[in-house]
Amino acid sequence: MRGHTVVAGIGNTAFGKLPGRSTLSLNVEAIRKALADAGIEKGMVDGLFVKFPTSRFEMMYGQKLAESLGIVPRIGGVWDQGGASNISMMGYAAMAIEAGQCETAIVCLADNPASGTRQAYEKAWGDDSIFGWFGTPASYAMIARRHMGEYGTTSDQLGAIAVACRKHGASNPNAQLRKPLTLEQYRESRLIVSPLRRDDCCLVSDGAAAVVLMSAKRANALGVAKPVPILGFGQGQTSWEVAQRQDLTSTAAEVSAHTAFAMAGLLPKDIDVAQIYDCFTIAALMTLEAYGFCPKGGGGRFVQDGRIELGGELPINTAGGLLSETGMPGLQLVLEGVRQMRGDAINQVKGARNCVVSNQGGIMHTHSTLVLGQD
Repeated sequence: MRGHTVVAGIGNTAFGKLPGRSTLSLNVEAIRKALADAGIEKGMVDGLFVKFPTSRFEMMYGQKLAESLGIVPRIGGVWDQGGASNISMMGYAAMAIEAGQCETAIVCLADNPASGTRQAYEKAWGDDSIFGWFGTPASYAMIARRHMGEYGTTSDQLGAIAVACRKHGASNPNAQLRKPLTLEQYRESRLIVSPLRRDDCCLVSDGAAAVVLMSAKRANALGVAKPVPILGFGQGQTSWEVAQRQDLTSTAAEVSAHTAFAMAGLLPKDIDVAQIYDCFTIAALMTLEAYGFCPKGGGGRFVQDGRIELGGELPINTAGGLLSETGMPGLQLVLEGVRQMRGDAINQVKGARNCVVSNQGGIMHTHSTLVLGQD
C-alpha cells in the first residue's frame, strides 16, 4: 500500500477561543477548505471518518455531520482513540480506498473546549481518581517523574521542547500562542503538577481540521495540484491504566512506529522533519525515543542544544505543535506534515523529503504513526 493513497487536500479553521461555534460548524468549515484545496466538489466524497468531539457527547455525530455537509457517504464512522484517532482514521480510510469501499474520503476533527464545556478535561479519569489524580496532567507528571528517576532526565531538557515549539509557533500567523519562550522563562513558569510546569502543558483550543484522501491514480486523473503520498501508517494500543502499568517509560509508540516505518521502507535516519504529539513535553520526548531517533533514556540529551529546532538535526513541530499552534488533538500535525512535503510551510525545512507524524491518545493509551513523502 506504500504510496497508493495520497493526501489531496487540507483545511483548518482559526485556532483559539471561538465562542458561539458548534463542533459541526467548525468541521464543515475545515472540510470545505480541504475540498477547495483539493479542487473537488463535495459530491465526490463517499467516505467520512470523524474524530469524536471530546468536550461533548453527541449520538450519531457522523450522520449529523454528513447531513450538515449535504453528502451521503458509503462508508465511515466516528472514532474515539483520543488524540490517536486522526492518523488511525487515515489508515482505515486508506484501507477502505484500497479495498474499493470508497474513492474519496474525508478525515476530520473539531472540538470547542476553550469556549464550551471543559468537563472532559477536568474530571478524574477512571480508576485514577482513587489516587487523587484529577485531569491528565497528574498522570503525565507521574510518568515524567519516573523517566527522571530512571534516566536522569531534567526539567531543563523538557523545557528545551517547549522552547523549540514556541519558537516555531511564534512565526506561524495561525498559531494560537505566538509568543517565544526562553529557558529562563520556562523555569519561572508555575508548577501545575510537579515536575510539569505550565509551559510543559498543551493549549486548550477550539478549532477544526480536515484532510481529503484518495488514490494516487485518482488524484492524477483529477489533476490534483499537490498530492502528498502516504508511505506508511501504524497503530499501537495499551490495555492498562497508568497505575497498573509495569513500565511507565515504555509506550505503544514503539509498535506503532515499527509498523509505519516498515510499510514505508524507511528508517528513522531517513526522516527529515517530524511532527510529534506534544500534549505534554514528556510525551514528545518519549516518542522521540520510541521512534528510534535516540536510545531509550537518551531523549533528554537529544532535544538539547537546538537539535529539534529549525536548522537542527531533526526539526520538530515546525508550526508550533500543541504547545503553541493549537491544543487541538493531532490532525493539525498532519496538516503541517503535508505542507512540509509540498514545500510551502511557513517554517519550511529545506530539502525535506520524508516526514513522520505522531498522534497519541489518553495517557499514552493509544498511539498512531504516519509517514509522508513526496511524489
